[in-house]
Amino acid sequence: MTEPIIGIIAGAGPFAGLDLATKILEQTDASCDQEYLPMVSVSTPGEIEDRTRFLLGESEENPAYALAKNFLDLQTMNAKVIGMPCNTAHAAPILEVFHQEIAPHAKSARYLDMIQETVNFIGSECPTVKNIGILSTLGTWKAGFYPELLEPECYNTLVLDDSQQTRIHEEALFHKKHGIKVQANPVTKTARNILLEGVESLQKMNADAVILGCTEIPIGIPERKIGRTFIIDPGLILARALIRETAPEKLLPWNWNN
Repeated sequence: MTEPIIGIIAGAGPFAGLDLATKILEQTDASCDQEYLPMVSVSTPGEIEDRTRFLLGESEENPAYALAKNFLDLQTMNAKVIGMPCNTAHAAPILEVFHQEIAPHAKSARYLDMIQETVNFIGSECPTVKNIGILSTLGTWKAGFYPELLEPECYNTLVLDDSQQTRIHEEALFHKKHGIKVQANPVTKTARNILLEGVESLQKMNADAVILGCTEIPIGIPERKIGRTFIIDPGLILARALIRETAPEKLLPWNWNN
């Protein structure tokens, strides 16, 4: 019997797509090439408008249409479970249009929502957590979908002030020379230090956990805990969920230490 194929919408952004594929491999219980799970990936970054630019009203082009096309292309490649490693693309103005576009045509493939998987993970793996900090792009910060999902579950959400949030976005992520969007292997010390400053600020607000709400941030902060603070990587959670939905027997046990 042929194993279900995992599909990755990989162009939002390209390093996040590559990072998700790597995490799927790392979280799979396999001892040789042949025991890894089949994957297909579509990365068309030139066709996908910047999600933050759209959400901030700087562009009228909704990236949902290109993302939906990627989903349907993956379906034609026989992908059965598809994930998108982009936090900002899960903002309602994008995600709702994405689902409207794929709904009439999604016959054999199913979409796995990274944000909902992250909320579920916190509930199951971090039962003592009450205060959750969000480290993200400006688009995710503005959209506020993490607080919308977490606060009804009785979590208190914490965010950075305007100036520090802007610094995370413009200096750590999108800077043309040292931002992770352009320099991810290795991440520059400048970008990592800015991200760590953000984590420290959230810790000072008594954050028990910090969600890395841009899927490139974990490239700069690979730790699963910093001090006593849980570091929540939605891309890693999505990778594990995709394995769980295709071949649960191949999913490695969760470990906070590595």
